[in-house]
Amino acid sequence: MSANMQQDWKHWRLRREDAGLAWLDLDKADASANVLSAEVMREFASVLDALDAAPPKALVIASAKPAGFIAGADIEEFSGLDSVLAARALVERGWKLFNRLAAVSYPTLALIRGHCMGGGLELALACRYRIVVDEPGTKLALPEVMLGIVPGWGGMLRLPALIGPAAALDLMLTGKAVDAKKAKRLGLADDCVPARVMESAARIVALGGNPARKLPAQERATRWAMNGPLRKMVADKARAQAARKVGRANYPAPFAIIDIWEKYGGNALDVPAADPSSLDTIFTSPTARNLVRVFHLQERLKAFGKDSDFAPRHVHVVGAGVMGGDIAAVCALRGMTVTLQDQSVERIAPAIARAAKLFDRRHKGDQKQVRFTLDRLIPDPKGEGAARADVIIEAIFENLDAKRALFADLEARARPDAVLATNTSSLRLEDIATALRDPSRLVGIHFFNPVPMLPLVEVVQGEATDAEVLRRATGFVRRIDKLALPVKSAPGFLVNAVLGPYMLEALRCVEEGIAPETVDAALVAFGMPMGPVELVDMVGLDIAVAAGKALAGEGAEPPARLLKLVGEGKLGRKSGEGYYRWVDGKVVKGAGEGEGATRHGLLAVLRGKLPGTRRPEAPPRIPDGLAERVLAPLLVATQRCVEQGVVADADLADAGVIFGTGFAPHTGGPLHYAAVRT
Repeated sequence: MSANMQQDWKHWRLRREDAGLAWLDLDKADASANVLSAEVMREFASVLDALDAAPPKALVIASAKPAGFIAGADIEEFSGLDSVLAARALVERGWKLFNRLAAVSYPTLALIRGHCMGGGLELALACRYRIVVDEPGTKLALPEVMLGIVPGWGGMLRLPALIGPAAALDLMLTGKAVDAKKAKRLGLADDCVPARVMESAARIVALGGNPARKLPAQERATRWAMNGPLRKMVADKARAQAARKVGRANYPAPFAIIDIWEKYGGNALDVPAADPSSLDTIFTSPTARNLVRVFHLQERLKAFGKDSDFAPRHVHVVGAGVMGGDIAAVCALRGMTVTLQDQSVERIAPAIARAAKLFDRRHKGDQKQVRFTLDRLIPDPKGEGAARADVIIEAIFENLDAKRALFADLEARARPDAVLATNTSSLRLEDIATALRDPSRLVGIHFFNPVPMLPLVEVVQGEATDAEVLRRATGFVRRIDKLALPVKSAPGFLVNAVLGPYMLEALRCVEEGIAPETVDAALVAFGMPMGPVELVDMVGLDIAVAAGKALAGEGAEPPARLLKLVGEGKLGRKSGEGYYRWVDGKVVKGAGEGEGATRHGLLAVLRGKLPGTRRPEAPPRIPDGLAERVLAPLLVATQRCVEQGVVADADLADAGVIFGTGFAPHTGGPLHYAAVRT
């Protein structure tokens, strides 16, 4: 392999083989991941200049980083844009540069190993071929919609042409990632290969001179129709689907993507400034700024636990109910050995069965992997695993005496260095810790239901909790791929402390004669993923009553209808009836009162797939100020949690409420919303 003739690039390395194949490796300086910063893009233009002067037989573009291919554009640069002109210049730079790449005379191939996101995928789409490496870390996506913007560097042009408009719009409107195998099935990749042969495969394909993958005749005809005569029909269907989930006023980007593909050939620069799909509209929208804010908040949560080298191999969970069983299953999915304790094997069996279904979904039906994961989840009715565990998590019912007795027993049997954690949602750690000889060992690790789907975990520091115990608990949460939020021990911590007053105010509205459907529709229209009355039904009316002060507030009583329903055994979803009727676990709402305003998208929002709310198809007549009234106690409670030091600052409070409750992401969080509103 001959030496590179130009060595002054900071981020790119060009290597030429004697046979004429050129390898271009991206290795962004002073960064753990590759991003397409302005400097990286300027150098890429210089690389293309050098290749124009001495064209290779073929070019393979790859990453020199172990962390992945390209993570996308530089979010810091995007966040710093101070005008529409600057935003248009950023889009124009990428659009022209990738068009130039697509037009070169020699074959080009993107060798994709690891994450390939946003602008990284748009670069790959500008190549003639794409080879993906069959590894779990290989993910391809155009997630711009999650930041309130559009894939303006060619994604809206090339992805629909490559894999068809329906599949392309689905990816662009959700921001979801596909793995290597699915990329091959969709036609997004020409081949999917093991890492050990990736360079050989790239060399063969790049130098082979074969045309791009040819579709079967029937599929070619379908693609032609969808990109031509049926283009408007495809776009209208996509708009209708988007409108069932979000409103254009709160989330303009999904609708802009559809419009730009349909009317402007995927070129965002051609959209007139007055058009609601223009870059001017998108980049001046509060939604874009707020979703970028949410991205930064999420990155801040991801950073908690990075300073911990704690790598637990064995987790012991006490309590095989829905919460405890799912905690155990999530830990097993992350490669840990888990012993699950309850009073009998019969009590543990439903949790194992539920875990098996989860493993089957996560492993996409690969029964070998399902068995391996199940082998790590061990029923342990006698609690023998506690003596060997690195982390012990208590997830039994909310009874102080029962928890004290359990922790006294666990402390006597646990290793001295084991983390002792409670999943309590309402009890003070200080009250539980009185049963321990060493109260400094107790920490709170508070999950949210459903555990496999919701990303936030509150890591609770009691008055006596040792700093190292807290650090290890936070590291554990990060190891299981959750977002750790440090909070202080206080009634309800953060999330439940703000949800309680919010749900109570919604139920008070119902007491006053406002239909539950109307209350829920008002909050869904605001941008919440689910109405508060439906949320009470999902949580369980008996649990809402038991929460007592957390729900009712200082000196208040639970609403009379709530108490009446509980007295009649109508506990919400789990009993089939509460404020609503439930059939097969799905809510049934009254016709004419927001029918269609059902739970949809909460899990997507909380997993970072923004936006993801559902709007009523036929919204009821909503009284003015209803949403503001119901939200007001939540805003007050969030501010109080900051003032009382439950969370360190307002940004963390916003992050916790967004990722713990699904609070409308387009607002940037409750305190940010309150500050902007005033």
